[in-house]
Amino acid sequence: MDLITLTIDGKKVTVPKGLNLVEAAKRAGVEIPTFCYDKDLPVVSSCRICVVEIEGFNKPVTACSTPAQEGMVVYTESEEVVNIRKTILRLMLDNHPSDCLTCSKNGSCKLQDYAYRYDVQFRVHDGARRGSETAGFTDTSSPYILRDESKCILCGKCVRTCAVVPDRNILNFGGRGFDTKVVADSDTSLEASNCVSCNRCVVVCPVGALVDRRAYRAGRVWELETKQVKCKSCDYGCNMEVQKKDGKVVAVNALHPENGRPLCLKGRLLTELEYVEEPAKPFKKVYEENKNEFVESSWGEVLGLDGVLDKLIKLDE
Repeated sequence: MDLITLTIDGKKVTVPKGLNLVEAAKRAGVEIPTFCYDKDLPVVSSCRICVVEIEGFNKPVTACSTPAQEGMVVYTESEEVVNIRKTILRLMLDNHPSDCLTCSKNGSCKLQDYAYRYDVQFRVHDGARRGSETAGFTDTSSPYILRDESKCILCGKCVRTCAVVPDRNILNFGGRGFDTKVVADSDTSLEASNCVSCNRCVVVCPVGALVDRRAYRAGRVWELETKQVKCKSCDYGCNMEVQKKDGKVVAVNALHPENGRPLCLKGRLLTELEYVEEPAKPFKKVYEENKNEFVESSWGEVLGLDGVLDKLIKLDE
């Protein structure tokens, strides 16, 4: 492996040649803000929040798409860079509801974190908005995922992570320009679409546009004790987070999906059944030619264990 040495905010760091500047900065203990970047997804450089200055370059560049090179001198918090980030954040907040205190992502929202970090506040304005001025779930058809389009920042991570797993590709961009939005299939509800409720999109969403309905309002991040466990549904062993509040396990969340590990509803429900003390009823999606719908089901059916459970009962008689 070829190694190179560069300087990031005055810190010398040695990294593999070709590593992008976002990852190189992490090795120097420097966090470059990102919205659309994910090390396990194709790089699109659409949000521009990760811009940095490099000595010898005539303009700021996106750190996610710029490979580290020998001798580079990088500035991640120069005056010009900070002003660019503030402008981007102001434009995002101008199209975002100001309900941070009641939002389910309060305390774990990247937009909130960066707004505080760069002292950017909501502005009252009469200009056009992509979404609603007030927050509100725009798709409650799924018992597993809630959507609020007014909070979407169009980072595209949900679209790209849905496309990583073969045969999914449910989410995509619809509309044009200012009216662009994320749609399921041909702009249908999650229930009517072919979404399999794997929750990859929920896990990577940096704001409150996509929410795990099973864990919704289980508790604020600062109220919860968490423990990481492995899903036992299959050999992938996806990472799950068990959430406990006041000594009681209240929810299970899927953690960041890694390449090769697809996440699935069955695995998440199995982990929920194993750890949550009072799990809510499960639902199964029934696929029909002209209509898809969720129906309340039994645990045995959603986990594919009906025949096994019947056999166990007979053996124990």
